[in-house]
Amino acid sequence: MPSIRRALIAGAAATALLATACSGAGAGGSSGEAKSINVLMVGNPQMEDIAKLTKDTFTKDTGIKVNFTILPENELRDKVTQDIASQAGQYDVATVGAYEVPIWHKNGWLQELGSYADKDASFDKGDLLKPMVQSLSGKDGKLYALPFYGESSFLMYRKDVFAEKGLKMPERPTWHQVADLAAKADGAKPGMKGICLRGLPGWGELGAPLTSVVNTFGGTWFTKDWKAKVNSGGFKKATKFYVDLVRKHGEAGAPQAGFTECLNAMSQGKVAMWYDATSAAGSLEDAKSSKAAGKIGYVYAPVEKTESSGWLWSWAWAMPKTTKKADAASKFMLWASSKKYEKLVGEKLGWSRVPAGKRASTYEIPQYKKASAAFGDVTLKSIQQADPTDPGVQPRPTGGIQFVAIPQFQDLGTKVTQEISAAIAGKTSVDKALNDGQKLAEDVAKKQK
Repeated sequence: MPSIRRALIAGAAATALLATACSGAGAGGSSGEAKSINVLMVGNPQMEDIAKLTKDTFTKDTGIKVNFTILPENELRDKVTQDIASQAGQYDVATVGAYEVPIWHKNGWLQELGSYADKDASFDKGDLLKPMVQSLSGKDGKLYALPFYGESSFLMYRKDVFAEKGLKMPERPTWHQVADLAAKADGAKPGMKGICLRGLPGWGELGAPLTSVVNTFGGTWFTKDWKAKVNSGGFKKATKFYVDLVRKHGEAGAPQAGFTECLNAMSQGKVAMWYDATSAAGSLEDAKSSKAAGKIGYVYAPVEKTESSGWLWSWAWAMPKTTKKADAASKFMLWASSKKYEKLVGEKLGWSRVPAGKRASTYEIPQYKKASAAFGDVTLKSIQQADPTDPGVQPRPTGGIQFVAIPQFQDLGTKVTQEISAAIAGKTSVDKALNDGQKLAEDVAKKQK
C-alpha cells in the first residue's frame, strides 16, 4: 500500500533493519529453541504501532525477540514475493493480503494456521469476521493467514468545509455527485484541493481504487470467458472519469501519490475529500498526528451502476513453510491478531488506532465504539456488504473486487497502472494507456483459456 508517515516508516525501517543485521537474519534454529524471529511487514500506521509495542509486551512476556523489517507497500510486495517464491527463508512471518493467500497456498508456500488458532482458546477464532476468514482461506477451507486488520473502502470528507460551502454529502453518493462536490470544494481553503485519489502505479496502489470504480461503472478486466475488456465499455469510461477527476481537482503530485501520501494530505488539511481504505479512519481521528481529527465525515463508497462498490482486503500474518521457528512465529501471530493486542493498542495509543475490521467483538467494546462513532458502523457494514464473487454487473472468471485473483495480475495490474499514472501526469493519453493495457490483458487471457 509517506509524508507524515514516510519519515516514521524510514526511521522504523532503519531501526528494524539494524536490529535484524545485529541479531542475524535467516530462519535457522529449531522451533522449540527460537529466541528471535524475523518479521517482514508493510509500513502502514498499524504496523508502526506494533513495532513500537512488541518489545515491552510480547518480548517481555515470551522472551522472543522480534526483528521487524518495514517497507512501503510496493517494495513490500516485491520483497515478500521474492522471498517466499524462491523459498529463501529469510523471514518467519510476513504481512500478505487477500490476493496472495489463496494463490500462495495453492503453490504450497504457506503454513496452515487454523490449527494453531484452534489450540488457543483465548484467540477465539469464531470471533473473526466471516469475510476475513473466507478471504484468507484456501480451497480446502483451512486458514492460511491470521488477519491483523480488515478493511473495505469508503469516502471521507471534511464536514466543516462542506458546511462552510453549503455542500451536502449523500450517505451513498454517486461518482458524478462526488465529481461535482470536488469541483465546488476545490480551493475552499488556501491550497486545498477537492479530492485525493491514488495515482501511484501498482496493482495494490492506483489499481485498487481504480478497479473498484471500474466495477461500479459496469466494467471488468475480463469477462467470464476470459475476454479482455481494458480498453472498452465501463473500464474505459471509469478510467477516463478517474483520470479527469484527479487531474482537475486532485491532490498535488497525484502520479506519485499512494495511500500514504493521501493519508497525509487528508490529515494535514490539503484535500476536502478522499476515497480509500476504511482503515485510514483510525489515523485520521488521532489528534496527535491529524489536524483533521473530529472534522471528517464518512460515507459509503461511491457508486454508479451497482448498489455498493467497497473493496475487501485484509493485511494478515502469514508463515512461510520455510521457517524453522514455527512455534515462536505462531505465538507472535496469535498475539498480534488477538483481542488482547487490540486492548493494548487502545489503552497505550488510543482506541481509534485499534487494528479493527477483523473481529465482531471489536465493535462491541465501549471505548472503541466511542472512538469510532464517526466511522465504525459504516466500516463494518462496508466489509459485510463486499462481495468478491460478484462485485460488478457481469459474471467474472475468478474472484476479487479490486484485483483479479490470478498469479499474473500482480504484473498485469502494475504495468497497466503505470500507463494510467502516466496519463494522470499528462505524459500519455488515456486511450493509448488502455490500448497498451488491452494487449497485455489479452496475453494474460490467452494463458487462462
